[in-house]
Amino acid sequence: MKYFRTLDIYKLRREDTIAATPTRPPMTYRDSGVDIDAGNALVETIKPLAQSTARRGADATLGGFGGLFDLKAAGFDDPLLVAATDGVGTKLKLAFATGIHDTVGIDLVAMCVNDLVVQGAEPLFFLDYLATGHLEGDVAAAVVSGIADGCRQAGCALIGGETAEMPGMYSDGEFDLAGFAVGAVERSLLIDGSRVADGDIVLGLTSNGVHSNGFSLVRRVVDRAGARLDAPAPFDSRQSLGEALLAATRIYVKSCLAAIAAGDIHAIAHITGGGLAENLPRVIPNDLSVRVNLSTWPSLPVFDWIAETGVVPADDMCRTFNLGIGMTLIVSPDSMDPVVYALRDAGEDVYEIGAITARGDGPDIVLVD
Repeated sequence: MKYFRTLDIYKLRREDTIAATPTRPPMTYRDSGVDIDAGNALVETIKPLAQSTARRGADATLGGFGGLFDLKAAGFDDPLLVAATDGVGTKLKLAFATGIHDTVGIDLVAMCVNDLVVQGAEPLFFLDYLATGHLEGDVAAAVVSGIADGCRQAGCALIGGETAEMPGMYSDGEFDLAGFAVGAVERSLLIDGSRVADGDIVLGLTSNGVHSNGFSLVRRVVDRAGARLDAPAPFDSRQSLGEALLAATRIYVKSCLAAIAAGDIHAIAHITGGGLAENLPRVIPNDLSVRVNLSTWPSLPVFDWIAETGVVPADDMCRTFNLGIGMTLIVSPDSMDPVVYALRDAGEDVYEIGAITARGDGPDIVLVD
């Protein structure tokens, strides 16, 4: 066989030319379910979205084989890089059922960048992976629009990604998402929990709903209730149940960075899967315990509905959901006031929800009502 190249494409030439017949019609990549032209059209659609996330160190252009980031241009002297990856989980099932696709893009960014800021890192750039059986351009564009929105909220650049069209891998109308974020923190400013001390205060920042954890249970509760996603939410008649459950995960990056600049923060915990019960102990030394008073912040009606409708035990609620607190900061008593002021100036609702104590022979966390 001999190969030659035109301006656009490689073509195969052989002396005994292969010819199509009625019993052997020609087969193309598009016939197999993959539309390269649709993928290229999507890239052109989302380029302005990526450009809207440009920041120091990245011009956020798309089209190269890899994205570039200039740490020096971003202003770092002795940085440590911090990386995180995550997805949206079965919350996507509700997006498929309702046709609401932009909020899961925000969720994707939030789940990654909120994990970076707990170590004091400023998110720098983000990459996404969208896999589907058949590429629907309007759906993919809505998802990426949400991703760009999340990147703007976090102050990071969307510098690349991958859209994979894989016929036979996913049911019609379904897709999966993964996100990858990289941040940086000056070595001297790393927050690792090692300075948490007996007497420190635990501050909680409110969530706006379920965020992106526990949806396997949420969907079972919806099924048990026989609830329609397009009907008014039983706990909030101002919006449909689908809209309420698909509320985008809050992004706490800018408010936490403001708090870090304002006071002495010893640890930060993102309250995701495992809830307060499992995430707070992750950021404190083994010889300490954290005591949390569950009555110190307002209960969100969505969690009351889930608990009552699903008859979900209290300990399971605490280990599955955020219960209205999406981020926690552990601060020295002397720093509490300036940190609280900075958080409130950044638009956060802040509550003093607990304190750090010596552990002794007790558990690493105590939840009281």
